Amino acid sequence: MAAADQVPFDDRGLAFGDGVFETVLMRDGAPLLWPRHRARLRHGCRTLGISPPDDAALEACWQPPASGLEVLKIMVTRGSGGRGYALPERQRPRLLYRRTAFAPARSRWRGVDVCLCALRLARQPALAGIKHLNRLENVLARREWQSADIAEGLLADTDGNLVEATAMNVFWRADDAYWTPPLDASGVAGTLRAALLEQGRVQEAPLSAETLLESSAVEQLFVGNSVQGLWPVNALVTPRGRRLRRFAEAAGAPLQADAHALLGYPTLSRED
Repeated sequence: MAAADQVPFDDRGLAFGDGVFETVLMRDGAPLLWPRHRARLRHGCRTLGISPPDDAALEACWQPPASGLEVLKIMVTRGSGGRGYALPERQRPRLLYRRTAFAPARSRWRGVDVCLCALRLARQPALAGIKHLNRLENVLARREWQSADIAEGLLADTDGNLVEATAMNVFWRADDAYWTPPLDASGVAGTLRAALLEQGRVQEAPLSAETLLESSAVEQLFVGNSVQGLWPVNALVTPRGRRLRRFAEAAGAPLQADAHALLGYPTLSRED
């Protein structure tokens, strides 16, 4: 496993997006939800046919430990070599990482507006769920809005099914339960999402963008990830800010409390 502070020109991660990454919340030197991040990174490496880094190499990414909150970003590329898209005969994967101080967007725990993006995610089961380095769909979707009043953008696939947000997973409340879309054809299977599924706090179910817009059965909506926590959605808007529909107040909802407990974030009350 080769390491580098700078990516060489011929690195396949740079050239082709041939690799995977993880973004990990660190609290006082400890990586939160680490078994899930490690498992997803290894699964992504296996999917792409890259030898994953061993535990010692990964643990070195957060040494020496520090106090407070940080975000650790880990990238594993296939390394250099090969002619065109052909794989190198001898692969030497490259591990890169960086730690930065972090503070969550606490004001967004009380509620945000999100837009419905025009871009549609391609359905590709071979890559579904993993956090590979080719995020061009997310980049194009993020270009659709500029207003600071819009916190995130929701993405549906080419069949019109809700999948995720540009950098977060999606959850909703309907029929006295919490739900999240299945990610068997596209999208990133987030580690916070995985933990909530394992706890039985959410279940998988399909939801079309059309139903999200029109059905009053979808009472509350959330976007969240393992770094920022869970943001309740106040309103769904267009990228230009025109309101499409509102959702019931959800700050301090049980799902948010469960998600924040996993990350060491405070639970909000209705009065916060």
